Amino acid sequence: APAPLRLARSFTRADAPTMSIDVHTHGYFPRYMKMLRERKDIPRVVTKGDEDRLLIIPGEDVEQEDGSVAGGRVIGPEYHNLDEKLKWMDAHNIQSSVISLANPWLDFMAADEAASFATLLNGDLQTSCVESQGRIFGFGTLPLVENNVNACLGEMDRIHSNSHLVGFILGTRGMGNGLDDPALEPIWEKAAALGLTVFLHPHYGVGMEHFGNAGHALVLGLGFTFETTTMVSRMVLSGIFERHPNLKVLLAHSGGTLPFLAGRLDSCVKNDPHTANRLPKAPSEYLRNLYYDACCYHKAALDCTISFADPDRVMFGTDHPFSIADPQAVYDSMSHLSEETRNGLLRDNAVKILGLPGMQ
Repeated sequence: APAPLRLARSFTRADAPTMSIDVHTHGYFPRYMKMLRERKDIPRVVTKGDEDRLLIIPGEDVEQEDGSVAGGRVIGPEYHNLDEKLKWMDAHNIQSSVISLANPWLDFMAADEAASFATLLNGDLQTSCVESQGRIFGFGTLPLVENNVNACLGEMDRIHSNSHLVGFILGTRGMGNGLDDPALEPIWEKAAALGLTVFLHPHYGVGMEHFGNAGHALVLGLGFTFETTTMVSRMVLSGIFERHPNLKVLLAHSGGTLPFLAGRLDSCVKNDPHTANRLPKAPSEYLRNLYYDACCYHKAALDCTISFADPDRVMFGTDHPFSIADPQAVYDSMSHLSEETRNGLLRDNAVKILGLPGMQ
């Protein structure tokens, strides 16, 4: 029999008053990993000896003098093995996780290939969720590539019919023109009608040319968060949230910088003749109607997020299995809050907002 799992940390009631539900956690599912291992271009997985390296960001596949590829990041089985995910959850006081395919999703595929692959991935995820007996739920994957709206609509119906898939994850590129592309209107309309949660997540970064030789640090710390900030602001100005007030959108990384910059955005939109009369409400009013994960790692940022958006709209997240995942920092950022508020952030809000089956 396997040795019993031991907690990696000792938690106090203030740290984790209840078993948590992680709404921001990823995986490269086995079918997807197989495909990455077979590819010759980014995104891909390069194996050298016993080491796997994940290359997903442009420029990571620069060939070295000896012909090897030294970019990307080293990954282990926690990236693609569900048993490893469950062990990590046990070690960090996480009862259930809502897993999503990690970036770059299917952005690089042709339309027909993406459509068939999304169906297979979502079927695999549903099977894993059911077999986990309440430990795993999922955000499905859409084949959102050029000229593929109809395939996305069909996949949304399949996601909705799967008992343990509560929505879908989207990157910011859409079909190549961003998420404010008018061609995506049927997707927003259908997501709102079906009650599916849209989990928006960055991948491409903004301002990448300014980050110098800092590895992934500034790309992830700044480029990703400003990518979310920029695209969601464009969505607001395009009127998506005015037309679809019931659309449930969850923003990764506590909304990038939106909770902090919402007031500045309001002022700039109000005082620019190009945007002053575009919307009946200030941008911040639409942003307050969105949902946010608590994956911001320190008290000041979490206080800003829950003060702006209301604590009932914020949910615990870790960003596992990526190296920046730090559940203890997320727990610590909540330690000053009331027990009721912590319980909401850690578990109750996710159950209510996502409608997790069997968890009510």
